[in-house]
Amino acid sequence: MRYFYSSFAIMAIGLMAAFYLGGLAAIYITFLLIVLEISLSFDNAVVNAKVLETMDPVWQRRFIVFGLPIAVFGMRLVFPLAIVAIVTGMGMLETLQVAINQPAEYEKVLKATESTIFAFGGAFLLMVFLDFFFGEHDVKWVSFVEGSKAMEKFSGVANIELITAIMVGIGLGHVTQDFGVVLAFMYGVLLHSLLGMLDHFLSSDTVKSGIAGFIYLEVLDASFSFDGVIGAFALTSNIFIIMIGLGVGAMFVRSITLYFVEHKTLSEFRYLEHGAHYAIGILAIIMLMKITTHISEMVTGTIGIGLITIAFLHSIWENRQANQ
Repeated sequence: MRYFYSSFAIMAIGLMAAFYLGGLAAIYITFLLIVLEISLSFDNAVVNAKVLETMDPVWQRRFIVFGLPIAVFGMRLVFPLAIVAIVTGMGMLETLQVAINQPAEYEKVLKATESTIFAFGGAFLLMVFLDFFFGEHDVKWVSFVEGSKAMEKFSGVANIELITAIMVGIGLGHVTQDFGVVLAFMYGVLLHSLLGMLDHFLSSDTVKSGIAGFIYLEVLDASFSFDGVIGAFALTSNIFIIMIGLGVGAMFVRSITLYFVEHKTLSEFRYLEHGAHYAIGILAIIMLMKITTHISEMVTGTIGIGLITIAFLHSIWENRQANQ
């Protein structure tokens, strides 16, 4: 429970700030945003824990300490402001004033760019899933797929992840007929590949490069946050309440990540990593579908938590079978 003390403390402060901003109604909306963020990013916590396990302890601490303000202020406040500023040509301070005084206009501009945001985030998450799906694993969860002869042949194809992603990107281009969407998608694929290359050059033995791993986790967190930041406007247009709610949710996700790392949870529950990556794959598909179709964030969050719950229960059942 000690891993969550700081999260509950931050939540208490956040709820008091929300009350100051809008009374009891703001507290209720903030609580809903916290739940939304945790539900959308729970699989992120599992994957974060897996990456952190392979990083030097110094960089593990840096991610927990420095990654939090980046997640809270960077991705939940500065990043949306930067997008609107770039699109409108306004300065950051001017954009902040618009967000405070003309929240409807701010929301309108941000949502006008959501197609490219979803394309970029969806592409990055798709690459995360494909890397895992076509990778070598001693433990197989959906054995009739992961252990099939077809999977064995496809996994042996050089650059199968890139080939699959490029095919998806081309299909996305035909569906949307939007060059900006295709370009954003390819940037997401390229960023994932560049981070993999950086990690390859800087890593040693089984320890991942600190800086490459740190950047990878921050981009991964950013990709998960896109859905929440844009979806939050369905509940409120107050950017400070959005930042508080999603930021507190991000704090809880960090606490869950730390708990998983310290307790070696992924080793104890063998299918959790699989469930998280399948949830990421589905989230990537949903983000790409949202370019042309409205899909509720609640659906996305429910699917993610549902898959991880199934993986968790299956892991418990397998552990009991092994101990009998």
